[in-house]
Amino acid sequence: MAKLHVFRVGHCTHPACMALKGAGLGSRCFPSRAYLIETRQGPVVWDTGYAERFHDATAQGIYRLYPLITPVYSDPQKSLVNQLRTLGLTAHDVKTLVMSHFHADHIAGVRDFPSAKLLASGSGWSAVRGLHGLQAVRQAFIPALLPPDIEQRLSFVEGLPVVKLPPECQPFTEGFDVTGDGEMLIVALPGHAVGHLGAFVRQDSGWTLLASDAAWATDCYRSLRGPSELSFLIQHNRAAYYRTLHQLHMLHQAGHVRIELTHEEPQ
Repeated sequence: MAKLHVFRVGHCTHPACMALKGAGLGSRCFPSRAYLIETRQGPVVWDTGYAERFHDATAQGIYRLYPLITPVYSDPQKSLVNQLRTLGLTAHDVKTLVMSHFHADHIAGVRDFPSAKLLASGSGWSAVRGLHGLQAVRQAFIPALLPPDIEQRLSFVEGLPVVKLPPECQPFTEGFDVTGDGEMLIVALPGHAVGHLGAFVRQDSGWTLLASDAAWATDCYRSLRGPSELSFLIQHNRAAYYRTLHQLHMLHQAGHVRIELTHEEPQ
């Protein structure tokens, strides 16, 4: 069975109602979390959170809009690559790095893992590939965060074997098998971004779904309260978002799977 480690890698602030309707205009901290999945096939990183490179990449030009709209705070000493050292791992020990989607708060540390195979959604990559300037910022994408050899290192989940998920993962029925032995199964969670992904991880204690940004607060899927309508100026597709939210609600109601969100502290 896989072992799952959770890391907080920086945070941003935004009005609370952006995550949850009716939560008010008060400023709320949204941690950016990354994960290490220790599988029998080796360590897999899921997203990276923020990194010092984010501040460099948004220091000038149109990219300054990103931190102006969403203030970002990160400590270079607590980058993901530095936190992994507490587990005795170096960047070169990570052979696979999965990007749930291409928003900057999920990919800012990718260049810290120069030897990792990169894995993402093909449709997600097609949606941001070639974007620059204001078009990129509107998609929360900062091109400079990705390595120059991205095309050579990137492969797509759509090319992985498709397997049936166990009954406890319903209403989700199929996933892409990352490790070949069912320890980590990637699923589509559409709505937040083109090609937005989640992953079911099988541990000794049962299944955990890394739900990425399918919701920004647990109350979203527990009580089916969505985010502010303004959020859909950035999020990809409102109808798809709410279909995914209903799936998370059903999964939560069944009670067999733990759900992890990127931007909320563990409950």
